[in-house]
Amino acid sequence: QVQLVESGGGLVQAGGSLRLSCAVSGSVSSINVFDWYRQAPGKQRELVATIVNGDSTNYADSAKDRFTISRDNAKNTVYLQMNSLKLEDTGVYTCRALSFWGSYSWGQGTQVTVSS
Repeated sequence: QVQLVESGGGLVQAGGSLRLSCAVSGSVSSINVFDWYRQAPGKQRELVATIVNGDSTNYADSAKDRFTISRDNAKNTVYLQMNSLKLEDTGVYTCRALSFWGSYSWGQGTQVTVSS
């Protein structure tokens, strides 16, 4: 079992940057996949970025070339660096962990609001 706590959200102007953090505690060594999801107002939650085994990454088309997911094992933290933010990046960003035996853990989410 792991616990995830996100932070770093806030209000930012379009074109700006934010770095989200997902602090991981518990059975950290059991996790091989971390994801960041986003849920915009009135829309379904969507997968934004994934990191597997700390180095292999994948991104939604909307996030490619603007977002970077990374994992710092020493700090037990997963990051989502978001640059060139757009209005449509507004939403609640949530971290998810997948363990080697297939169990998921979710954080509580952090709000990102991009203004014009």
